[in-house]
Amino acid sequence: MIAEHGMISFLRKFDEHPFLVKMGGRDYKIGEGDPLFTVRFNRPLPLKDLLTSTSLALGEAYMNKDLEIEGDLYQALDHFLGQMGKFSTDQNALKKLIFPSSSKKNQEKEVQSHYDIGNDFYRLWLDDTMSYSCGYFLQGHDTLYQAQVNKVDYILKKLCLKEGMSLLDVGCGWGFLLMEAAKKYRARGTGITLSEEQYKECRRRIREEGLENLVTVRRMDYRDLPELGEQFDRVASVGMVEHVGRDNYKLFLDRVNGVMKEGGVFLLHSISALKEHPGDAWIKKYIFPGGTVPSLRELISAMAEGGFHTMDVENLRLHYNRTLLCWRENYLAHLDEVKKMFDERFIRMWDLYLTACAATFHSGIIDIHQILMTKGINNTLPMVRWY
Repeated sequence: MIAEHGMISFLRKFDEHPFLVKMGGRDYKIGEGDPLFTVRFNRPLPLKDLLTSTSLALGEAYMNKDLEIEGDLYQALDHFLGQMGKFSTDQNALKKLIFPSSSKKNQEKEVQSHYDIGNDFYRLWLDDTMSYSCGYFLQGHDTLYQAQVNKVDYILKKLCLKEGMSLLDVGCGWGFLLMEAAKKYRARGTGITLSEEQYKECRRRIREEGLENLVTVRRMDYRDLPELGEQFDRVASVGMVEHVGRDNYKLFLDRVNGVMKEGGVFLLHSISALKEHPGDAWIKKYIFPGGTVPSLRELISAMAEGGFHTMDVENLRLHYNRTLLCWRENYLAHLDEVKKMFDERFIRMWDLYLTACAATFHSGIIDIHQILMTKGINNTLPMVRWY
């Protein structure tokens, strides 16, 4: 009973949206008004765990079925996670988890722990483009596939790509952006990734499309970009800088700058936050080890220090909310196949990840920005938002 009362007392601060807690045969109402969702605890969580990391304690409880949501998980998280500012995090106790090494060896291991889960797994819930980043929904009826095609088309238009130009994709994933640039603009593309699975699949897709003369992919760290020995007209980096780490933003931009032609155009597509934050402990432990969400202002500041001129900044937050909901729908539709690959703890973990991310984008806990910049001055770009 002592543990139960301590836990309920802790949860009472999350009272923005009323909800019901069921535990030990008793019901506890949090907040004013009719409960919007119900949380069932099959055992009380130690108050110490909630204070060390609210995110870890609740996330692991869900994974272990010590915590269950009665009803729709997304609706519950959409109401609850807007209050993440009230979560407790003991940074000293979690120092190794929250502030890991940003060495090449460690970051390669971190990236592979997520992206090398297996191409067959990602195929189950991504679309045919194998795009693992925010789509762009131009029309209300756009499918996930159309939204990903829209997104890549939008990026290439923002870059003002022209036939014969050279394009570098830093963190190229499974290569769809590079292949579209080659097919639509006859651009010469080079992609880099640290993921062995993405590297192998990207090469296969390039061969299948007959684009070997235009597109190449390398498995390499961004810090080794000078080894390419090439200067590029255009650079894109979609959903990669989140793996760089706060201490390395300037280094990342310096490396990109070093392989760009003067006047070249760079599009950086990144999850972002309103203010600097060390990151979520549960996400770092189970989903993106070492991942750090930069604030928009620190990216802009680092860009200025690196000699980049900001041309445009666009927030696509609600597009990512919808993208994640599409991914979750696909994931749940293929649960039978997922169960053949992973145990129930992983299955619940991945559902929680996709659903929680959708909720945090919807609530504005995190944003996503596309930043368009030039290396030095480029007066040849259109004076209006031509894209």
